[in-house]
Amino acid sequence: MTDKRVWFITGAGRGMGVDFAKAALAAGNAVVATGRNPEAVRTAVGDAEDLLVVRLDVTSTEDVEAAVKAAVDRFGRIDVLVNNAANFYGGYFEELTPAQIEDQLATGLLGPMNVTRAILPVMRQQRSGHMSISSGAGLSGFEFNSAYCAAKFGLEGWMEALQPEVAPFGISTTIVNPGFFRTDLLTQESTSYATPTIADYAGRHAERVQWYESMNGQQEGDPAKLARALLTIVGQEQPPRRFLAGADAIAIAEQKAKDLQQQANALRDLSTSLARDDA
Repeated sequence: MTDKRVWFITGAGRGMGVDFAKAALAAGNAVVATGRNPEAVRTAVGDAEDLLVVRLDVTSTEDVEAAVKAAVDRFGRIDVLVNNAANFYGGYFEELTPAQIEDQLATGLLGPMNVTRAILPVMRQQRSGHMSISSGAGLSGFEFNSAYCAAKFGLEGWMEALQPEVAPFGISTTIVNPGFFRTDLLTQESTSYATPTIADYAGRHAERVQWYESMNGQQEGDPAKLARALLTIVGQEQPPRRFLAGADAIAIAEQKAKDLQQQANALRDLSTSLARDDA
């Protein structure tokens, strides 16, 4: 197995995770494909000699520890971690319940932290590894996405801080910012909407739900192409710290950079006048 990379992929039962697993296997790698329903993972990914399917709920530390142990027992190492498992709670902040927000953060932020915490000792011992996070709404906040963006912005800050912490051990990190890709994220299995409870939001709430439902199955991004792009990134000697996946993701990033520059310039004189007089 030393001439192959071992990929550990969360959320491999549907959506991008399936494409990531299939592409890694087709390239001659070994894959640990995980998901809450192992049978669904096996059905989606298929059979392969170098495939290990393991049950994993990323919110369960017991599941995480067992999955990582199974991976190391089978393949002896873990070279690539793709924290792909995700869910989506759509709604205006006031209408989202505390339980919904907690679940969003548990899966979208704390879950990747759980998996990474368990895999880092393996990569540190190897003095090598590559961790990739799938983070779509971490670049800019969007209406009706307050909980989802909170999780994704948290991922961004965590991964940016983690990068210099683990780089001395030969471990690379790449934040992946996908735009809209044709996955299962907007299906009923992955998406939940806040119950409309506040009249002031009613009209906009209905419009946003209708928009997301109409987008399901119509997204322009091809997950199979994204999977091949990820293979290219993992194969680079110095992988990028960020990969903007899709023309729409690039447009969001460019607008964000423009907005930040405008905000920096707007009150520059006031901002730069705040130092102590004796400094």
